[in-house]
Parts: sequence; structure tokens; C-alpha cells
Amino acid sequence: MLTAAGTAKAQNKQDQQSLQALCGCFEIEFKYAETFSKDTAYKAAKPYYAEGLEWVVAEESTTNKWVMQHLLVAGDSFIVKHWREDWTYENPVLWKFNHDAQWKKTTLPVSNVKGRWTQTVWEVNDAPRYQGSATWVHLDGKNYWANTTDAPLPRREYTKRKDYNVLERTNRLIITDSGWTHEQDNQKIVRVEGTPDKVIAQEKGYNIYHKTDDSKCKMAKTWWDKNKAYWNTVRASWEELFKTQNEITIKPAVNGVWLGKKLDDLQESSAGKSTASLAPTIQSILKEYIN
Repeated sequence: MLTAAGTAKAQNKQDQQSLQALCGCFEIEFKYAETFSKDTAYKAAKPYYAEGLEWVVAEESTTNKWVMQHLLVAGDSFIVKHWREDWTYENPVLWKFNHDAQWKKTTLPVSNVKGRWTQTVWEVNDAPRYQGSATWVHLDGKNYWANTTDAPLPRREYTKRKDYNVLERTNRLIITDSGWTHEQDNQKIVRVEGTPDKVIAQEKGYNIYHKTDDSKCKMAKTWWDKNKAYWNTVRASWEELFKTQNEITIKPAVNGVWLGKKLDDLQESSAGKSTASLAPTIQSILKEYIN
């Protein structure tokens, strides 16, 4: 008979296997369609579909924390540093998205995080997107993690739409025989302080990750090996900034320049330089974009 400690150890082992399954080389499909709106005058957006090849590398992998960097292979010779996800075990501190590029620090009771993993999703420039906490479920041959949390507009819409400012995401990460699926049930919300939220539309999403041979992502692996020291310094700079704040609002641009472009330009101009020497410059850039 398993003790409580033995049960927790077995659970964590299964959790680790599920997290490992999220890593590797994948042929990906992104599918989204708006499904319902209470407003009969609302005109649904066109369904969205995209596909590609993505390398997901575990930059850190310990019993209590995983850091996974996504790299998009675009064409035959171009790599896009894509989003990042961190997984932290029994994490009591969450940064809750409010609306309009604003996040607030929240501390949860210990009882609310016991046995749970927090998934933190970061932008391509390592700025925050959203966090959610839940337990990995391993039952009847199924392995999944599910959570509902608020987030900014998705990348596919934030430069195109101004009619809502919060995406309430119900995320389900499901480990499959061929890889994994990120299934979503989303609500597009207008949020104004002091008034009830208004849901303008509901949306269904499927991000499907089909495992393929790692050799197909060799170019992404080579790119990351060359550039990861710089981006890990960016990540560390964000972590230092968060330690000193209880609430942040990120400016979309400063003097017409997006944060991502500024960080990309610094990466290109500093090739061959010590990444440690770049930390003060990176920290200075981040502070320019934070209210």
C-alpha cells in the first residue's frame, strides 16, 4: 500500500513524463474558429489556420521546474524565436492578467497549490502573457492538464482587433500517442473597470503537435545553441524586474519601436560580446517599456 509520500512521488514521476512529452520536434497545426455570440449583430471572424515546424527544447528540467523554449522553423533557412513556457511545481505566486497589458501579483494559499503545476506562457520577447495553475491528471490511460485563466489578445489578433481586450482561455494540454494537443475553449471579453465583463464571442481552438524526427529541427537546435546565452540573459533580466514589482503595465512601443524589435536589434548588434556585459543594457531597455 502506497503512503502519501509514495503516492506524491509516483504522481510527480508521471508529471515529469508528461512534461518531457511536450519537448522535441513537431509538425504543428493551429486551428481556431469562433462558435457563438449572444449579439445577433456580431459578425464572426474568419476561421484561422496555420501550420509549420517547431522545436521545443527543455532549457531547464528539474523535479520542480521546467523551462521550455519554442523555436519556429520558417522555410529552409529562417528561425523565429517563438513563445516560451515555464512549469513550476507548487508555485504560490501568480501574475494575473487584468486587461490592456496590465498584470497584478497575487499570492495563493499553500493549500491551493499543493500538487499543482503552474504553466507560465511568455511572449517571443519574454514578456508575460498568462499563468495558470492545475494538477496533471493521469487516469484511465489519459494524461492532461487543464486550467482557465485570463490573457491578452492572441498574436493572431492583437494587431488586427480593438473590439475586445481580454481572452479568457480554458486550456487543456493533452498528451497523445502522436505528440500532444493544446485544446482551447476561449471567451473574448470587453473589460472596463467598475462594470461587468461583456463576452462578445466564444471560440474553439486546437493546436496540434505531431511528433516528428528531431533531425527535421536541426537548424533550430543550432540557432538556439548559438543564441540561447543572450536570451537566457533577457529571461534573467525579466525575473529580476518582477522581484521588485507588484503590478506592471507594458507599453506596446516606445518612440514607435516595439520591445521585441529592440531586443532583436541588440542581439544582432552584440554578436560575439559577453552576454553578462549586456545585462545592464537589457535591464535598461525593459525599464523603458514598463509603467
